[in-house]
Amino acid sequence: MSSRYYEVYEAWRRDPEGFWAEAARDLVWTKPWDRAFDPDLGVYGRWFVGAECNTAYNCLDRHVAEGRGSQTALIYDSPVTGQTARFSYEELTAEVATLAAVLLKHGVGKGDRVIVYMPMVPEAAVAMLACARIGAIHSVVFGGFAARELATRIDDAKPKMILTASCGIEPGRIVRYKPLLDEAIALSASKPDACLILQRPMEAAPLIEGRDFDWAASVAAAKATGERAECVPVAATDPLYVLYTSGTTGQPKGVVRDNGGHMVALKWSMHALYGIRPGEVFWAASDVGWVVGHSYIVYGPLLHGCTTILFEGKPVGTPDAGTFWRVIAEHGVAALFTAPTAFRAIKKEDPQGKLIGKYDLSGFRTLFLAGERADPDTVQWAERMLNVPVIDHWWQTETGWAIAGNPVGLGTLPVKYGSPTVPMPGYEIHVLDEAHNEVAPGRMGAICVKLPLPPGCLPTLWGNDQRFRDSYLKEFPGYYATADAGYRDEDGYLYIMARTDDIINVAGHRLSTGAMEEVLASHPDVAECAVIGISDAMKGQVPAGFIVLKAGVNRDVAEIEKEVVQLVRDKIGPVAAFKIVITVGRLPKTRSGKILRGTMRSIADGEDYRLPATIDDPAILDEIGAALKARGIARAV
Repeated sequence: MSSRYYEVYEAWRRDPEGFWAEAARDLVWTKPWDRAFDPDLGVYGRWFVGAECNTAYNCLDRHVAEGRGSQTALIYDSPVTGQTARFSYEELTAEVATLAAVLLKHGVGKGDRVIVYMPMVPEAAVAMLACARIGAIHSVVFGGFAARELATRIDDAKPKMILTASCGIEPGRIVRYKPLLDEAIALSASKPDACLILQRPMEAAPLIEGRDFDWAASVAAAKATGERAECVPVAATDPLYVLYTSGTTGQPKGVVRDNGGHMVALKWSMHALYGIRPGEVFWAASDVGWVVGHSYIVYGPLLHGCTTILFEGKPVGTPDAGTFWRVIAEHGVAALFTAPTAFRAIKKEDPQGKLIGKYDLSGFRTLFLAGERADPDTVQWAERMLNVPVIDHWWQTETGWAIAGNPVGLGTLPVKYGSPTVPMPGYEIHVLDEAHNEVAPGRMGAICVKLPLPPGCLPTLWGNDQRFRDSYLKEFPGYYATADAGYRDEDGYLYIMARTDDIINVAGHRLSTGAMEEVLASHPDVAECAVIGISDAMKGQVPAGFIVLKAGVNRDVAEIEKEVVQLVRDKIGPVAAFKIVITVGRLPKTRSGKILRGTMRSIADGEDYRLPATIDDPAILDEIGAALKARGIARAV
């Protein structure tokens, strides 16, 4: 079918308020808005001013009231424990209403903060929705986060209550959460009134009398007496949640998400961008600790009346590189959303895609990638192996949903490898130089969004309007600075090439590490890669490439490295001054799969650095340091 994208985008440009007001009519409001957008409120304006609503009602009770209570709302699939469970909309509503009653009993009410420090279990989603039900503001912290990092979030959010579990399960190990929580509370100046502890059978945790309460016992007691909390109307502009993202100062930034605009944007995106219909199965293979888990494990699919999957496992190793295909086949997944890193890991373990043939994927329609730049080699590999469209799209924790994508529900546009395609309605994108001028097509610059931001994006940072202005709005007045660099082509397609601090200056030439990584990834023996700029007395910076080879490659490593260097010379040119390639066993990443390029650069340049709180395995940093030193590169700190 031909795409309606340009028609829809132009409709938004002509009448932004009318466009989003129309989208908002797909939801239930307890009080309508006075105006869809008020430019005089907040830092840059606020959406759906005067309206009242409840996000949990729109996710759950609304579907029950409309006769779809028996439809499956949530599927829990845990290859690490061997468990699966299904909850209908009616059952999930009952679980949420009961837990919300437990929160009320502990004094949690409208506007209070609740930290959710949980593994990927159904109770994590129930906790988020229970907070939304009573107007409390949840702040999900990735389960197993270090105690000091958790403490900084406790001090900033000042939660009345913390919901956690005794442990999380990683392949081959148990992560004990309770000692981390106890240490974090000891370190923090702000103390919660109570903690609710979900005791998992793999590791029970001792409870502190008067502060800690058993989750299962508390819920059972509420069920025995029929206690259920009703939905509390809140202002559309009231916060639904606070999600912390790393700050450059080491102090995390609390991204605020409001209730009204968030609902409208996510509900619209489920059909327009992802092409999903109510009743279909949508799977975001992420974690509730990250923004993808908030937007597309919990809220987006349930707002749209879909079945969502909560997966406690990894793309490889639980038990093998075929686990994604098993989940898709067993649960009838129509669309999968995951990070390119996950597919690079699968490609490394099963480069020929042999495990795919074991499963019936006939109902699988679309693969969506976001979170890291989707290199063309990975996208094309996935297309060949799965024989479905592979859609790259780009967004941030701050925006909560896609800034740019290829809108499946409006009709897909032609794919250009390396591009997440075009801006979504709500986002007017400009590529600017240091003097704040628009650059010509094909020229690199800072990617900025003209204010106001659309519904669903952050209105501010928790308790700190000034930091919000300084972090995002100050550098380019009138714009939100994404901190990503790239360009637009003659057709308006967007290319995200690097974070602005990953643009390296080689002898006066501004070069994109993303462009070099694209070349490295195209080598047939390379599974994944990273390029960083390291200090050089002569040129200012020179690029260094790190490559991880595919499983089963047994060629001479030095020969492969020479071929990679030649590839960059052939495709980018001698101007890149690309001579350093280092083969490593693995790359340092966050738990969400983002490669820690900045930390690698600090190691190479001999700079002090903080151990990233979100790092998956700190031992990898030592491996990177050793590999650099073996080449005589790493400088002594």
